[in-house]
Amino acid sequence: MRSFFRLALLWSCALAPMLTLPEQGFAQSASDHQYSSEDIEAGSRVYAADCSLCHGASGDGVDGMDLRRGQFSRVLSDDDLRDVITAGLSNARMPAFDLRQDELDGIVAYIRAGFDASGVAVRVGDAARGRGLFDGRGECASCHRVGGRGPYTAPDLSDIGSIRTPAALQRTLLDPGRALLPINRSVRAVTRDGETIRGRRVNEDTYTVQLIDSNGRLRSLTKSNLVEYEASLTPIMKPTTLSADEVADLIGYLLSLRGLP
Repeated sequence: MRSFFRLALLWSCALAPMLTLPEQGFAQSASDHQYSSEDIEAGSRVYAADCSLCHGASGDGVDGMDLRRGQFSRVLSDDDLRDVITAGLSNARMPAFDLRQDELDGIVAYIRAGFDASGVAVRVGDAARGRGLFDGRGECASCHRVGGRGPYTAPDLSDIGSIRTPAALQRTLLDPGRALLPINRSVRAVTRDGETIRGRRVNEDTYTVQLIDSNGRLRSLTKSNLVEYEASLTPIMKPTTLSADEVADLIGYLLSLRGLP
């Protein structure tokens, strides 16, 4: 039987399942979920005047923290950041700042934009509420695995907070088709003995492909033993119907997943 392969891209090495894609291609509705460019620019000026003396121009002047990279002593929502800036931290010798609301929002926006005045600053909500959405109305737990619990239908998200940026997470929720990595595409393979296998691709090289099949089993297939093989360009995941505030909370939860016990 003549073998043939219908595939857009072949990969020569294993690819990490949740790499960050370039910050482009957002759906128009993304603007409802993030700070404006004016907020970010205003925040850069407030930061330079009030924050850079201690935290440094790059945000890494305090041990254990890197504001530009979003690395705090603990995972913080935007409201948590506002509270810390307003109340200060006596044990960390951080003074309280009496700022207008627009100045406060601007600093948070600048931090969320990674200190890039022309960047994208996605709103980050409450992780506890986000976990409820992940397990409930968001229906994320029906496909994704976290901390050793859940199915293998979609990529494991146990350490997603240390891999993806808020902007990348937002893009995945709002426009999964544009955020889908080639290695995570659903595949269909037919073997020489007539078995049809469907599942999620997790690795591929010149001669073999590994996938999680529809029964949750890891399968390794030799390409020379296949008569059909195709990767779908349509993601299983649909754009979220959650509100802007709920998306912010869900992003807050996902950022808290850093592979720690």
